[in-house]
Amino acid sequence: MTPLAAPVHDRGITTLTLDSPANRNALSARLVGELSAALEVCAADDAVRAVVLTHTGNTFCAGADLTGPPDPAAFVALMRQIVALPKPVVARVTGHVRAGGLGLLSACDISAAGPGASFALTESRLGLAPAVISLPLLPRTDPRAAARYYLTGERFDATEAARISLITLAVGPAEDIDQALVPVLDGLRRASPQGLAASKELVTATVLETFDRYAEDLIARSAALFASAEAREGMTAFLERRDPAWVL
Repeated sequence: MTPLAAPVHDRGITTLTLDSPANRNALSARLVGELSAALEVCAADDAVRAVVLTHTGNTFCAGADLTGPPDPAAFVALMRQIVALPKPVVARVTGHVRAGGLGLLSACDISAAGPGASFALTESRLGLAPAVISLPLLPRTDPRAAARYYLTGERFDATEAARISLITLAVGPAEDIDQALVPVLDGLRRASPQGLAASKELVTATVLETFDRYAEDLIARSAALFASAEAREGMTAFLERRDPAWVL
């Protein structure tokens, strides 16, 4: 079964849905490849004004698929592709987001999350670090909050995610996320393609500079961490549902 559902088109908005609930929409090599190909099609299609990225199941994205993770360079290329896409990408999140999933989320231009969403940068608990996802995440997120959640791996909700600028909009328990996105999508439909592309260039310039300056180093750092003994212990403990050896 493909991990990405067939695109859905509605008045200039193309919705791409992560559809691998069995592994909590984890970032496998296949998912990264399919999503990249779908975004390439959207970029070339004049009928597409913007893209909505959403998910099935109770998890937007659980991070890397530890049984078959993508090449770090391929994942970096996907995140950069989202940032550089000449059309806005809007994340619609109603479930949990973990680790690498926050990189996918941070690459999007606008993001809304409902009350069922939760977020955590769990890499430090696995003997890893949020290396390559720092490329879109750190330029857009409050630095003091990033320090806390990078180091502790604590879970936080959509309200906190909006406060620290990880997402754009937190949708309350009495609200409907699709209704909350109506003015956003209406605004994108009213904008000209040229106006959207030029405006997006302005707000993503710093993020793209970060990719171009640091991507190579962070890819190497990520690969070294994944190959380490501590990471092997952390990932094995996670798969075996036990605490790793270093937990006090």
